[in-house]
Amino acid sequence: LEHDEHEGLDEASVLEHEEVTKVKNIKFAQLGRHIMECWYFSPFPKEYHLQGPIECIYFCEFSFRFFKTKEELIRYQSRPNLLRHPPGNEIYRDNHLAMFELDGAVEKIYCQNLCYFAKLFLDHKTLYWDIDPFLFYVLCTYDNRGYHPVGFFSKEKYSDMGYNLACILTFPSAQRKGYGKFLIAFSYELSKKEDKVGSPEKPLSDLGAVSYRSYWSSVILRYLRENNSQYMSMMDISKATAILSDDIVSTLQFLGLLQYLNNQYYIYAPLHLLDKLIDKYPISGYSVDPDRLHWTPLYVTDPRKDKWSIKAKKESNISNHITNTIITNIDDTISNNSFVDKT
Repeated sequence: LEHDEHEGLDEASVLEHEEVTKVKNIKFAQLGRHIMECWYFSPFPKEYHLQGPIECIYFCEFSFRFFKTKEELIRYQSRPNLLRHPPGNEIYRDNHLAMFELDGAVEKIYCQNLCYFAKLFLDHKTLYWDIDPFLFYVLCTYDNRGYHPVGFFSKEKYSDMGYNLACILTFPSAQRKGYGKFLIAFSYELSKKEDKVGSPEKPLSDLGAVSYRSYWSSVILRYLRENNSQYMSMMDISKATAILSDDIVSTLQFLGLLQYLNNQYYIYAPLHLLDKLIDKYPISGYSVDPDRLHWTPLYVTDPRKDKWSIKAKKESNISNHITNTIITNIDDTISNNSFVDKT
């Protein structure tokens, strides 16, 4: 699916390609009631911008077909048999949101057009063109007019690397409303259904890193606070949250909770510190209700052979050194200064 834009090009062609894609070819995109300023170049067919950058391109919010003029869009949407929701299967619905799963090999046109749209707001050097190996999850609000997409994420049907998310976008018109965290949380609910741990495709963009760091922090802190036994393993946290242990370790380091004592890593998390951090990283916005998720994995693997299966998963090297979680005060004979963070 994800291929290099420069594949098969000589050096001169690469330079010409980079020069062309520096400039936005679409100034604005309209989706439903919203007109959004575009951020980046997207490789729309040349006939859509033969005379240079165009002012606005018009998307049907139900099918993601796109048009050069608003009149064309209105004429298309006047069709009596037009579906007013994404194709594919609706796998989740609560009082506010609905999620649709689309197979890239089945709903090719919708998924390709969705990628054209997404590229207007994502600064990637790779293009999602061969969409067959991917599943797309489109998040919508809904009313009596139909379903209105606000964001999506994609994931490989099977990932050797254990990725549970390949690409994610909250549409600019719907940002700062909690939909991004919902999409991330949803990807982990799918991992739980698969009985696996998961992680987003690396490397993360700067914005993606901030979003994931916030999500991981809020989920891990909440788990530590609600499960306040003196000892727990890293595997306990990973099994409960479906977060890869390496991501848990990096988050604990970021939060300053990972400490090193007597050749042993510990999570030092007294309750007062947890409460302070939870206030800083709250679980806010829309939450996923697992009981409303009706979904089964496309592929069922043998957990004995799948290294990402929770049943067969072995902790990473650093996780093997983090055997105990201390969430109460350390013995008075050990001062905080005794801890040396060597990570």
